[in-house]
Amino acid sequence: MGIVKKGGRMLDAEGGRRYQDGMHDVVILGSGCAGWTAALYLARANLKPLVLTGAQTGGLLTTTSVVENFPGFPQGIDGTTLMMQMMEQAQKFGAEVEFGVLADEVKLGRPVHQIRAGKREIEARVLIVATGAGHRHLGVPGEKELETKGVTYCATCDGALPMFRDQPVVVVGGGDSACEEATFLTRFASKVYLVHRRGELRASKIMADRALGNPKIEPIWNAEVESVEGMKEGRVTGVQVKSGVTGKSSIVACSGVFIAVGHVPNTQIFQKRLAMDEAGYLKLGPGSRTSTEGVFGAGDCADKVYRQAITAAGMGCMAAIDAERYLAGG
Repeated sequence: MGIVKKGGRMLDAEGGRRYQDGMHDVVILGSGCAGWTAALYLARANLKPLVLTGAQTGGLLTTTSVVENFPGFPQGIDGTTLMMQMMEQAQKFGAEVEFGVLADEVKLGRPVHQIRAGKREIEARVLIVATGAGHRHLGVPGEKELETKGVTYCATCDGALPMFRDQPVVVVGGGDSACEEATFLTRFASKVYLVHRRGELRASKIMADRALGNPKIEPIWNAEVESVEGMKEGRVTGVQVKSGVTGKSSIVACSGVFIAVGHVPNTQIFQKRLAMDEAGYLKLGPGSRTSTEGVFGAGDCADKVYRQAITAAGMGCMAAIDAERYLAGG
């Protein structure tokens, strides 16, 4: 492929920029709806973005069994399938993808930003942060020690495991995710206890009605988990819950604890580098711009209000358009 020079920039014969090894016009951190949408738009603009997928290609949506509210799929679509189709679409137009690659450290500045991934140094004129969010932990005794031994954060990933089949399990939480996890687990568990610290669910009406209408699901209202039991046995045997009404504690026997109490934005490596709110979500504006020039944010790492696949995709589109204009000097 021939290389030409135009306006002080190196371009290939198709008009796409080319730099020395390790240099890119745009690097996208994250591979959820926001990351893949940004990659698609930038690839179609012939900017050949590099996507570093992180440890979980496709992000948290790959842990969702059926996505029913993403436009264009009247029968719903498996979360992993949706993410893989988005990836393929971005790759079709020239997006480069490096799987399982995490950014360990970033140095933000002009004219380029530096990303360290393992022993590699990657440079980019523009950085799009679409790192999403991770599962929030309860922080109670036994939770960490019994993870993978009955404590899990993903029903669709682990719910069908033999240890949970025909056994009672506990789901902790009261939002859409908790209701979806509880409903999914009724396919395998003998009974599902839904422990929530309030007297009513936070979930959308359709999700709450679906969960509470399932005869296998029993809510435990106004209760908080104090500990996960089973340390001596080396596996989950139950949870100790405390009633917010009576103040008394009791044990709920179960073989599994599925924790669905929200998420924490994956923005730790940007602490003191980008402006964030008290919870660690990126502050954006105008548009998708962060507090540092040439760095844009998109998706759940910057959105604590909506946190939907479709809004993340929209934010990815915004970040890509803002990045393209920035590179063009606009």
